[in-house]
Amino acid sequence: MWESFRWLLPNIEPPTWMDGVIAVVIIIAGFLVQRYILKPGISFFGRFIRAKGSPVIADIVEQFNKAIRHAFMAVLIILSLSVLIETWLFTHRSTKNFFLSIMFYYAFKGIYDVLTFYLKNPERVHTGKDQDLLTPFFLRISKVLIMVIAMFSIASLWDFNLNGFLTGIGLTGVAIAFGVRDTLGHLFGGMSVALDKPFQIGDWIATEDNKIDGIVEDINLRSTLIQTGDKGLVYIPNAYLVNRPIYNLSKRTKRKCEQYFYVSSSNDEERLRALVEKIREQITLHPQTEKDIIHVAIDDFRPGSYRLFIRYFVNTNDGGVMLAVKQDIVFACKHLFDDYAIELVPETNELWLRQE
Repeated sequence: MWESFRWLLPNIEPPTWMDGVIAVVIIIAGFLVQRYILKPGISFFGRFIRAKGSPVIADIVEQFNKAIRHAFMAVLIILSLSVLIETWLFTHRSTKNFFLSIMFYYAFKGIYDVLTFYLKNPERVHTGKDQDLLTPFFLRISKVLIMVIAMFSIASLWDFNLNGFLTGIGLTGVAIAFGVRDTLGHLFGGMSVALDKPFQIGDWIATEDNKIDGIVEDINLRSTLIQTGDKGLVYIPNAYLVNRPIYNLSKRTKRKCEQYFYVSSSNDEERLRALVEKIREQITLHPQTEKDIIHVAIDDFRPGSYRLFIRYFVNTNDGGVMLAVKQDIVFACKHLFDDYAIELVPETNELWLRQE
């Protein structure tokens, strides 16, 4: 059996029982070392770096843990085989590239694991600050680039003809590009969204036509994931978002409130004017309203009724707070209507309907 391997390893020797025992001992000892010394040692080192104020470096060390341990075991397996056949496989011309390929693989695998970790936890890139829209987008691109670089790096060890391969890829890419124009449009649309940064993950956005209204959950190479108001998930092609005005409702610092009341035209004008001033005063006194812009006026007249228009701004972007303030103003108006004996009428006044 061993003669069949001599074309690859001319100096190979049949193993003895002692060689077999030594090889098994190396593997078992190496497994115990990587399990009970190397693994906790790397974890301890990561915690030590984190305690020193370098959380990003600590994350990288911890994510390389698995790749380092697997590479360590690969080295021990090759070492045990070298002992078994009495041929140093690390430097032998027939197996050296195989060993280097394994090391290249685990090196790039460690980088890939780091990118995967940050893709799942993009806020960790900024050590806990608000995550940027560019982070998950470019992390996905980086994962693809790492796989391509790893493939070409390993191929170069085996003297693979990369020039011919790249030429073929280029010609094939041109042909494919014509067939995936829409996909490319969404891809470049996603890049445009990422570079312009009109919103971040977690922002509440809406389009001008109100067909899209919800919270941004994720953005990838082709589409953006949005959670709608009814808790549904919608995948929106990036090209669709790029070609429409987008309102970032999360960036608002104030919320506008508008209310209408219809009062009978039989109410005394002086009492109505006094009511308008009193409502304006009550809105001004509210601690959460914007004092610079408060509009209260009789702005419309219909047979049998006036329309009382109220507009003000609340210093918040929280919908719950805005509704609470609006409720306070509604109750204040109700009390003022009672105090001034103002008669209200329905919005669709019957007299108005009869005269139309």
